[in-house]
Amino acid sequence: MARLARLYAPDTPQLVQARLARPLALPHEATPAQALDLIQQWLIAELARRPVALHGWAILLDRILLLATPADEDALPRVLQGLGRSMASRMLHGRVFHERYRSTLVADEWIIPSLAWLESAPVRDGLVDTSARWPWSSAQEHTGQRPDSKLVKEHATYWNLGNTPFARQARYRDVLQTGISVSTAERIQACVQGQWALGDEDFLNRIGGRSSRRAAPAPRGRPRKTLASPVTN
Repeated sequence: MARLARLYAPDTPQLVQARLARPLALPHEATPAQALDLIQQWLIAELARRPVALHGWAILLDRILLLATPADEDALPRVLQGLGRSMASRMLHGRVFHERYRSTLVADEWIIPSLAWLESAPVRDGLVDTSARWPWSSAQEHTGQRPDSKLVKEHATYWNLGNTPFARQARYRDVLQTGISVSTAERIQACVQGQWALGDEDFLNRIGGRSSRRAAPAPRGRPRKTLASPVTN
């Protein structure tokens, strides 16, 4: 079966998951801090070269997660390609990613759940007990435990959490502490894995005419036949 073309729509955030061909370490092994630091540096360098607004990020032992709004269709693919080249030539010496990265277009009302899903990934993986204890993500910045790195350009939805940085950080800390529901996490993961848009029907209709391909899977089964109108004399 032919693989899906990348899903892109102008001015629309994307949630990206790029799985590594080989993990940097196993969960029970020592955290490879030096390798994670290098990947972070290379990611920062690639983002500086491309028109991408990064809203959230996490570098894990087996994958890289990004929430970002690219200015054009090629920007994010080039960021991942450049990162892969650096990792292949200076760290892993071979194939870097398990497959092409997967992504979903994200509606505004899904930005905060997607950000929380991304930044809580180290907790789900059993690497730390709270999101902000994993330094290789944007969680510390969003919760006020790390100074503004200038790497992250906040989405308007995050800004709307409060009128001041302290209010936004406090509100978002509550989001991370409460966590997202299992059904919400499953919906996000399914959309990333399936490479379909994450939003309601209105969102799908809005981006339908601007996206690079169909934003949602087609209904299953054959189209229903329309009965011919009877001929009248």
